[in-house]
Amino acid sequence: MSPLKFVILSDLHLGPPGVPVNGLDTGQRTREALDAILRDHADAAFVLLAGDLADRGEAAAYRHLHDLIADLPMPVYLTLGNHDDRAAFLSVFGTALDDPLGRVSTAFDAAGHRIILLDTTEPGLVGGRLCQGRLDWLAARLDEAEDRPVIVVQHHHANPLFLPVDAIILENAAAYVEVLNRHPEVRQVIAGHVHLPTSAVWKGLPMTTLAGSHYSVTPHVPGVPGRQRQLEGPAQMAVVLLHPEGVTVHFQDHGERHLTLAPGLFH
Repeated sequence: MSPLKFVILSDLHLGPPGVPVNGLDTGQRTREALDAILRDHADAAFVLLAGDLADRGEAAAYRHLHDLIADLPMPVYLTLGNHDDRAAFLSVFGTALDDPLGRVSTAFDAAGHRIILLDTTEPGLVGGRLCQGRLDWLAARLDEAEDRPVIVVQHHHANPLFLPVDAIILENAAAYVEVLNRHPEVRQVIAGHVHLPTSAVWKGLPMTTLAGSHYSVTPHVPGVPGRQRQLEGPAQMAVVLLHPEGVTVHFQDHGERHLTLAPGLFH
């Protein structure tokens, strides 16, 4: 049986059309990501956008995003990151996305899995925080899932990476994990925010991050001299495959800067 495929984009950091962000044309990078989806993953069941959709939260940036994703043939679900402005986002994408408890969160079932896209943002914070309303919302969605395996996608990372970005981690991760542990099988927790790919097991839960579509950073773990560096790329999406025995996460660079080696080099 073929796996069900879906795609995650994160950290688009869009500005208004034609306005660069940190010297990068984030509109063009997002267009490249969408073109890669249409070229390689038109069979994806859905696309999730995991926050930092806009860099400064302008309504013009959200209108830009609205226009860009209009060409995708599959459903697109969005949540927010710390760079986003909730009111400006809702003014473009509709106030119906703002759940009274879950905020800009959604949950649905696909291929025998419960998919949860969780809003981890709190106005005024760069790090993440889950209010009691969202913890209760999450608990209810997990209870509904019963014995179905669960995939959670969000903006902020919950597990320590031992990197500078831990200064803006999900603040109340202990309460969050307590809620997750009420479900017997959380197969992946996938986050953006950190601008590099990581894989970890934390408190028994599999945790993954993707680099996202904006700049990337170097893995400045303890013992690495100097300062963490910001890199032009790679601009990256996650391609997730769901199957009965488990879940597989691939990382695909959609702003490829590498030379393609000639086929004759391989025997």
